[in-house]
Amino acid sequence: MSLKHLTVGALMAVCTFAVQAPAQNNELSGILGRTFISHQRISGAPSFDPYLRFGRGLTFEINYARRVVATGPLTLHLEVPFVGNPDEDLQAEQNVIPQQFSSYFVTPAARLSLFSDQAVSPWVSFGGGFAHFGESSTLRFGGPTPGKTGSTTGVLQTGLGLDVRVFHRFSLRGEARDFWSGVPPLVVNTSKNRQHNIFIGVGVVWHF
Repeated sequence: MSLKHLTVGALMAVCTFAVQAPAQNNELSGILGRTFISHQRISGAPSFDPYLRFGRGLTFEINYARRVVATGPLTLHLEVPFVGNPDEDLQAEQNVIPQQFSSYFVTPAARLSLFSDQAVSPWVSFGGGFAHFGESSTLRFGGPTPGKTGSTTGVLQTGLGLDVRVFHRFSLRGEARDFWSGVPPLVVNTSKNRQHNIFIGVGVVWHF
């Protein structure tokens, strides 16, 4: 499945949620932050420095959500976070890895909020979808990257955050989301088939 198909799927999900949605039961948010990925040990690499290291790529999120249930202090939203990290730098001692890769996540989810109509509202999120990775065609120290340079994998998403209402229709949001995905094809063998992509960011929510 290509990035184009993922984007189309996200737009279709947003349109489905938005049909006949009551006024101010919808949210549109924009978040900016960083993605954190733990270092991975490369099988067969020199013992003095055998690790594949990841940068902290500048990452954005666009998220549409619709309120579907409200009971007492609890509110359930259905949301579609689209998270993109277009330039994740890589580092290893040997010239065996791509210069960088990109990652994009589309994970429809359920978000449970506490006191969503109040000034301060904490929340948790859980969902799943797809991740698309695109590796650069050039190795870190020059030369073409061998093998394929793109892959798509399933992903589970868990998140938590805090919304602070600043105006009637606008809130500030701080959040952390963990996208547990397959690994991108980075040429080297790290003996891993899953990895945590932890996104931490802040941004603005528009309620309409």
